[in-house]
Amino acid sequence: MGFTASPAGIAFACVLMFFAARRAGGQTNAAPAPGVGPYGLSVSVDEVDLTFHAADAHGLPVNDLKLEELSLLDNGRPPAKILAFESLQDLPIRAGILLDTSASMDEHRGGDRAIAIKYAQRLLRQQTDRAFVMDFGYLAEVPQPWTSSPAALTAGIRSVATVGQGGMGGTAIFTAIYQACLNQFGRIDHAASGNFILLFSDGEDNASHAYLEQAVDICQHTNTAIYAFRAESKYGLSSGPKTLAELAAKTGGRVFYDDDSEAVIDNDLRTIEADLRNQYRLLYKPVELKRDGSYHRIELKGPERVDSIVIRSGYYAPGRRPPK
Repeated sequence: MGFTASPAGIAFACVLMFFAARRAGGQTNAAPAPGVGPYGLSVSVDEVDLTFHAADAHGLPVNDLKLEELSLLDNGRPPAKILAFESLQDLPIRAGILLDTSASMDEHRGGDRAIAIKYAQRLLRQQTDRAFVMDFGYLAEVPQPWTSSPAALTAGIRSVATVGQGGMGGTAIFTAIYQACLNQFGRIDHAASGNFILLFSDGEDNASHAYLEQAVDICQHTNTAIYAFRAESKYGLSSGPKTLAELAAKTGGRVFYDDDSEAVIDNDLRTIEADLRNQYRLLYKPVELKRDGSYHRIELKGPERVDSIVIRSGYYAPGRRPPK
């Protein structure tokens, strides 16, 4: 997939360049020494801002980690400098509920709506949390903008089309994610909250004007993790599972199954809640970060009392160009 020479494609490319230019101009005010620093700082392109969740062997959050207990590698090398490290507990949540309405999802739409409604009614805190609803196939729409009302979210979820988008065939997952981050998360104070996209899809993308790498990049820069409930694809040799796994891994999320039992799905939603309410933030400067668009793999290890760490698998260096 790639950009076309159509007016729509050119306009989308202009949006990409605008966002990149705005991001490149950011400067950081982070304290120069490790320790607890103020959250919500702008970050320069030569610094990496990470959030991660740590859990023990029972799946319970570990919220008392010290910086000296962690081992961080960026492309196999320790960072040049740690600029900030802090524990972030009981964060307010900002959620984007994205429902795939393409024809391949017809059999799954009712169940996916039920899962989304369960999240809105049981886990969203009206005092602190907000969410929006987006549906997408070939095009993306927002039937319910940002709200803290479970009733409004439920109505928005139920309003999502019961069938695919008519004769407009195709599914544009990467474009929908890009638009959600740019137009929704990009316009709020996303640095002071736990942000995630609750994605319902089989992972099949055949109509995007954005690349997977661009969707991942803007998720990372708006501090937005992708948690996907995967539908079983109708196609035998589907690339969907790999696509969803990559989106989740590179943004610090997870992949679940939308046809699991109610008890398992309840536990999946509680897992998302624990991940987002209990996080750490780590800001660092890599060693000799080159503006070559290469992918940097991140490895973070904790002490023995930490059984698992949920963190994005890496990031793209600035200067990235779309793959040929």
